[in-house]
Amino acid sequence: MPHRYGRSVSETLPYPPRLHALAARHPRLAMLPLGLCATLALPPLHIVPALLVAVPGLLWLLGRAPGWRQAALLGFLWAWAHHVAGVYWVTSAILKDVAHFWWLVPLAAPALAVPMALFAVPAAVLAWWLPPGWRRVLGFAAAFVAGELLRGWAFTGFPWNLVGSVWAFAALPIQAASIIGVHGLSLLTLLLASLPLLGRRFWLAGGVLVLVLAGFGLWRLAGPDPSPPGVRLLLVQGNIAQEMKWDPAQRRANFQRYLDLTASAAAAEAAAHPDRPLAVVWPETASPFLLAQDPEAIRLAAASLPANALLLAGSVRAKWRPDGTLAQVWNSLVVLDPRGHVLNIYDKSHLVPFGEYSPLSGLLPVRLVAGGAGGADFGAGPGPTRLQIPGLPDVGALICYEVIFPGQVVPTPRPQWLVNITNDSWFGESAGPWQHLAAARMRAVEEGLPLARAAQSGISAVFDAHGRRMAMLGLGQAGTVATALPGAASATIFGRLGLWVPGITVILTLCYLFVSRPGREPTGEA
Repeated sequence: MPHRYGRSVSETLPYPPRLHALAARHPRLAMLPLGLCATLALPPLHIVPALLVAVPGLLWLLGRAPGWRQAALLGFLWAWAHHVAGVYWVTSAILKDVAHFWWLVPLAAPALAVPMALFAVPAAVLAWWLPPGWRRVLGFAAAFVAGELLRGWAFTGFPWNLVGSVWAFAALPIQAASIIGVHGLSLLTLLLASLPLLGRRFWLAGGVLVLVLAGFGLWRLAGPDPSPPGVRLLLVQGNIAQEMKWDPAQRRANFQRYLDLTASAAAAEAAAHPDRPLAVVWPETASPFLLAQDPEAIRLAAASLPANALLLAGSVRAKWRPDGTLAQVWNSLVVLDPRGHVLNIYDKSHLVPFGEYSPLSGLLPVRLVAGGAGGADFGAGPGPTRLQIPGLPDVGALICYEVIFPGQVVPTPRPQWLVNITNDSWFGESAGPWQHLAAARMRAVEEGLPLARAAQSGISAVFDAHGRRMAMLGLGQAGTVATALPGAASATIFGRLGLWVPGITVILTLCYLFVSRPGREPTGEA
């Protein structure tokens, strides 16, 4: 097939000849299984070698496309299939209220995957335009990561299914995120995944890169641990089904479950560590009552705490008008002491579109919002906040998916730890909670801060400042897990510079590719 640059497309793939021929005859059809294959590398499976099939297959077919429009379509189909499989769990949330939203069940994941896939289209077109070899690989990887960065910002942002998260199955492979962030890991991952298209010298370079990353990870993990602040953590996981969570007949029983779990476990912690402050963490909206404003709920919650404990609990907070009507509600974290004093409150600032507020209110024939009391939208808080709590190190609070945004989780001044409360029971025992957990682990490494995560139905966990798992309570379990709060490390390079690191890297890479002459390119032949 003639190539734009006057050469034949001689890239080859390590596929059986029949698959080669089939993919060449039906490139659009081939994009769907290739995109699905890439999803195997995401949490919870973490089959990273699947990318060695999915990414080279995409680039090979892009190189054979007769024009940029066909390349754009191929890239869209690959990314769409990838994201449909990556966000299939949103259907579980719809099934919680299937009587009202049954018609969304077959549409939700495919529809959400459409805008996500559009961010991959420029990368596909650039890969088609560039000559085969390392320029095509480098251009595609840089443009794809640029799309990931934009996807984390545009339309309030949704940085889910980031390629770099495929390594979050352990602490060792993700230590480079302390410098380059998860987006930098995405760039390196795509370059490594494209090696089947390149020659032996590139395989050697890829092997050296893997060794460097592994060596850096080993070096960082072998260093001295930061001094712990002497605080104990107790994560409480009620595992209450979403269908029962707001049932008026079940509210007192649901609240009592958290009280009982807290009272027994906190008493045992106080007896074992009487000289250590104890931070008890409940998940997002764990209290079915307005914990900051309901005197009886405050009394009961305070009574479950020993003298050395403080409660950090998820709850809805409300404000009423003078006539008694509801004015506003917030998704909040409330800090309570054993005497029943509300010490501090954090209101969630980054709200979920269509989950906590309706961005198209008045424009749609039906109201597509799951949250808010009485069908009202939640209000947004002022943004990342460092909570100062007597007896505890200063903490940065993150509610639900606020933790998925790289470079946007740490307030100024910098706290000494992060707490993430969430209600993943919307998504059942799907891949969603595991993907959410991987994002939390990445934030701990990027920022060099320990992170405690309490989830309604799991997965609750504590990670240290290097992303090592210190404690975990699995998916679909009710119970508690206790551990010492790890110490905070010094601010990382990524923690200081944030998204500037991967952003500038991508910009410089793309500028180089556009201004440099193609010259002679490796063809991928060994």
